[in-house]
Amino acid sequence: KHRQQMCAGEEKRVGTRTVVVGHRPVSETDAYVAQKFCDNRIVSSKYTLWNFLPKNLFEQFRRIANFYFLIIFLVQVIVDTPTSPVTSGLPLFFVITVTAIKQGYEDWLRHRADNEVNKSNVFIVENAKQVQKESEKIKVGDIVEVKADETFPCDLIFLASSSIDGTCYVTTASLDGESNFKTHYAVRDTTVLCTDEAIDALTATIECEQPQPDLYKFVGRIIIYGSNQEPVARSLGPENLLLKGATLKNTKKIYGVAVYTGMETKMALNYQGKSQKRSAVEKSINAFLIVYLCILLSKATVCTTLKYVWQSNPFNDEPWYNEKTKKERDTFKVLRMFTDFLSFMVLFNFIIPVSMYVTVEMQKFLGSFFISWDKEMYDEEIKEGALVNTSDLNEELGQVEYVFTDKTGTLTENSMEFIECCIDGHKYKDCISEVDGFSQTDGPLKYYGKAEKSREELFLRALCLCHTVQIKEADQVDGLIGHPEHVGFLISSLVGGRYQLLHVLNFDPVRRRMSVIVRTTTGTLLLFCKGADSSIFPRVQQEEIQQTKVHVDRNAMDGYRTLCVAFKELTQKEYDKIDRQLNEAKMALQDREEKMAKVFEDAEADMHLIGATAVEDRLQEQSAETIEALHAAGMKVWVLTGDKMETAKSTCYACRLFQTSTELLELTAKMVGESERKEDRLHELLMEYHKKLIQDVPKNRGGLKRSWTLSQEYGLIIDGSTLSLILNPSQDSSPSNYKNIFLQICLKCTAVLCCRMAPLQKAQIVRMVKNTKGSPITLSIGDGANDVSMILEAHVGIGIKGKEGRQASRNSDYAVPKFKHLRKLLLAHGHLYYVRIAHLVQYFFYKNLCFILPQFLYQFFCGFSQQPLYDAAYLTMYNICFTSLPILAYSLLEQHINIDTLTSDPQLYMKVSDNAMLQWRPFLYWTFLGAFEGLVFFFGVYFLFQNSSLEDNGKVFGNWTFGTIVFTVLVFTVTLKLALDTRFWTWMNHFVIWGSLAFYVFFSFFWGGVIWPFLKQQRMYFVFAHMLTSVSTWLAIVLLIFISLFPEILLIVLKNIREKNHQVRNKMIRKAPDSLSARPSVRPLLLRTFSDESNVL
Repeated sequence: KHRQQMCAGEEKRVGTRTVVVGHRPVSETDAYVAQKFCDNRIVSSKYTLWNFLPKNLFEQFRRIANFYFLIIFLVQVIVDTPTSPVTSGLPLFFVITVTAIKQGYEDWLRHRADNEVNKSNVFIVENAKQVQKESEKIKVGDIVEVKADETFPCDLIFLASSSIDGTCYVTTASLDGESNFKTHYAVRDTTVLCTDEAIDALTATIECEQPQPDLYKFVGRIIIYGSNQEPVARSLGPENLLLKGATLKNTKKIYGVAVYTGMETKMALNYQGKSQKRSAVEKSINAFLIVYLCILLSKATVCTTLKYVWQSNPFNDEPWYNEKTKKERDTFKVLRMFTDFLSFMVLFNFIIPVSMYVTVEMQKFLGSFFISWDKEMYDEEIKEGALVNTSDLNEELGQVEYVFTDKTGTLTENSMEFIECCIDGHKYKDCISEVDGFSQTDGPLKYYGKAEKSREELFLRALCLCHTVQIKEADQVDGLIGHPEHVGFLISSLVGGRYQLLHVLNFDPVRRRMSVIVRTTTGTLLLFCKGADSSIFPRVQQEEIQQTKVHVDRNAMDGYRTLCVAFKELTQKEYDKIDRQLNEAKMALQDREEKMAKVFEDAEADMHLIGATAVEDRLQEQSAETIEALHAAGMKVWVLTGDKMETAKSTCYACRLFQTSTELLELTAKMVGESERKEDRLHELLMEYHKKLIQDVPKNRGGLKRSWTLSQEYGLIIDGSTLSLILNPSQDSSPSNYKNIFLQICLKCTAVLCCRMAPLQKAQIVRMVKNTKGSPITLSIGDGANDVSMILEAHVGIGIKGKEGRQASRNSDYAVPKFKHLRKLLLAHGHLYYVRIAHLVQYFFYKNLCFILPQFLYQFFCGFSQQPLYDAAYLTMYNICFTSLPILAYSLLEQHINIDTLTSDPQLYMKVSDNAMLQWRPFLYWTFLGAFEGLVFFFGVYFLFQNSSLEDNGKVFGNWTFGTIVFTVLVFTVTLKLALDTRFWTWMNHFVIWGSLAFYVFFSFFWGGVIWPFLKQQRMYFVFAHMLTSVSTWLAIVLLIFISLFPEILLIVLKNIREKNHQVRNKMIRKAPDSLSARPSVRPLLLRTFSDESNVL
């Protein structure tokens, strides 16, 4: 009954939950139906002991290649095929096992971490006593006690603490990376219950929203039932909620009631994996697989067809020495053809490289360590290096076309230095000391006229009072601490006088301002407000704006960040109204944020402007050089910031995003205007820019890669409000048209600056570019929580371990300490990863084509009888043992160009851009190379066998010797081909290349030197050793290896000669006096890039 009175007109929605504090029903007579909530176990693991095998196998067989090999294996088991099921079963088993072990190990680590959390001890208050339990046993409604420096075991509503005023300090470093102390407040009526007995006597229910992942939002209310008085309802907000994962600081102990447990805590909801990003290389692999699958099907079809053509001659079909059995005569011809087709499929199936997936996985996993080990990316300041969260995208770093970067904290340092301020239009700036411009002792001050003393004091008072800085208890610092819950917290301000803090109207990115309401000793009520000019100017007297606006605009032009300060005197009546409305809004369970915002909006109207401050946010070291290098590498850099246009523009000039020669095109609220006609004006501007950039530009000749370099460079500036006009126009205009024109303009500009962006707009822009024609690879880099959406949206997301917490770096694929590290990450690491993996993929297809083509050709000489050319052991071991390690070592260690050269010459990045090494041309080159070598192996050995007696004693060699010679030439050729490709030799390359060849020889002797009891036929017995006794075999092997590699060697020689000539020509050009070289270049790197390119053309 009581509850219905409390919640009149606000029906309980499905979206709320009711928690009974301490599991004590409100009254004995009320029927109490306990709601079911999850327990407090955290599960971040994917598998359990029981479901690991089925779940893992299901996931692995979703891969095309694995599933295909499973089908082949089943065919081999069911149908009478030429090769044993072991040949495809063993490699598949190896691949599945290796992947399962890797995933099982990763999951075991997760289990271990979960257990540490779940089994930790916590204290729960039951029957006025403390009971020790494991963390996973906490239930919703339990009252938990947490001591200083302990981590909260679940999401708790804060009831009471050891401090009298019911506050506690918390750090949320593990949640959002912010290491500063945050103050949380106990419910006003329970602050006195600070012993086990007192808290145990509390009878209350909490109504709150169902769990949701936003760390900073919480809406609820607590209803406290006294023994004989009316129940009291109090609002609950984020300041009353203590989150799991946060740590208690500077407070001896607190009591809280569990509202969200286990997987429903905000921390757990935030860690539910990111969407899987797939790299472009993986898409190329799938395309190549389909080609090779077609080759396989056509080979099997050709052989099956020719088999029946050949068997149409009765003598071939049933020779006198091999008559058919009754069963063979009776089977249907169609069925026979089908089983023959399957047999050929099985025989040739090794053309599809199953082990390539494992090698690629290992290459990505092991290769990612090189980024974290890179000493040049280690930052002494934060004592951390780069971090890899996703190893699947290493090669994508070498393919980036668009870089979207945040400004504050990414391009700049995010450490603010006070420069100057203005009060009533008078500027205060210290020319000598950079410290406090107000003290006479610091040397002569440069006064630009002075404001009245009372206004100066008011300005300083506003700065001293309008903030939410927290200080430790031990620190004796003047300032202001307090909160609406603690009316009566008196503090001395820097300028003298005592103030009582009544309300804080919090800052948020939408309002872009914050306010405090205070009462002075004389009883005057004041509201002080500070925020961005765009949010303060509309709320102050219009005649006061101009004198301050001049300073604000000039400061912004100089690249400083500005804040405006305003105040307003309140009457008691006005204050009472605000106080009532705020308390009502806080009690709302639905739309609390909107209601609060409305009250804030009303309270902050009709203020008086006092002045403004200017602080400088310095550029990070080498950010200009990095942007220049990215430009020269053919990437387009876009800066997306929430800052105002003038500040962002001057930063863009400072970091050389815009050159002095760049012509700027503006699409901003200022250009479009605020009138009714703004959509028409926007349309005019878009058409004008479109004409200038697209229609009037002569067509580019020569098809230069990434040909965005026009003779005149253009930069575009757009702000948030204009962007939303373009992306979400009103009904009567044509939306798609706007968007397309805007996109065409953007793509033609060398640099784009988007200012006044909301976090979601940043992601919208990335999505828009990502989905343009050709799907360019995008990269987002940022350091704050507001950059997370764009980091998750881009193909590659990079977080900076900055001062705005770790949310960005936690949601990113890669995290680096500074913006300058992007240069090496992309130009060196990205380039090398791409080259390595592209080579790995092409090499795998090539070596399997070399391997299977002789098997195909052999069918023409054995009556299409599905006779295998190689022994089963060789078939099985080829991809697993004989040729796997050299390519893995190559794909981890190769540096075809020195790292320093790659970093210093960004132009080289363009050579691998647009997935250049995995296009159809290089693929066809590798395929033809494989086909040529396969033909050489087979026919070379075939001609050697024209005289089947290869020894003086007239002994004849058989088909197994034939196959073994082909296989030996094959293994040596493909391994030496890799040795020819290797530019960067380490002891590891030598070890695996020569070691693999030695292992092959050793294995062949060993395999043929013993009679194996588990084999039905000892067909390889002494074949290898016997084969090597023939001199002509030795000659054939050496000769065929040389012939196979001859085209490669020839190409390398020609390439080297061409490069030498090119270098000589370049030297001569440099020596020749050039009138141009005397002129200083605005952008030396960029100019050099294109002049070199034109030389090549």
